[in-house]
Amino acid sequence: MNSRYAKGFIAVLAGSVLIYLGDKALGVNIEVFTGISTFNFAWMLDVFLVPFIAGFLVSWIFGLGGKWLACLPPLIVRCTSFVYLTYFENSSADVDMFFLVPLSYWGPCLILVVEAANFGGIIGEVVKGVYRRPSKENNVVVHS
Repeated sequence: MNSRYAKGFIAVLAGSVLIYLGDKALGVNIEVFTGISTFNFAWMLDVFLVPFIAGFLVSWIFGLGGKWLACLPPLIVRCTSFVYLTYFENSSADVDMFFLVPLSYWGPCLILVVEAANFGGIIGEVVKGVYRRPSKENNVVVHS
């Protein structure tokens, strides 16, 4: 297996695990809307900070291109959570799929989470130094 693919797989897996553990630690399901009380401090941390850190981790592991790869862990975890809450957590079998987890609420939350992870991925690439340009002399990397 190509080492770049292996690094990408490990980075996405690490980011997904971090987001899942962040969800469990904060005790938040962002897919479930329970009224205005949904938007508390733990919810904000789960939507903005946890994916940012996961995106940073993915970019730090993967390197150049990690900002694009950072979008995958929130997509994987949020889609898996949506399917689990819709089909397996639903107690009554005859309830409409979007009754407990409205898609019109889940979509914007998914966009927020993916954008936070992408921003973390950009910062991760900058911190890792993938945008440094090589010097003309002796191929030394210049910190500018």
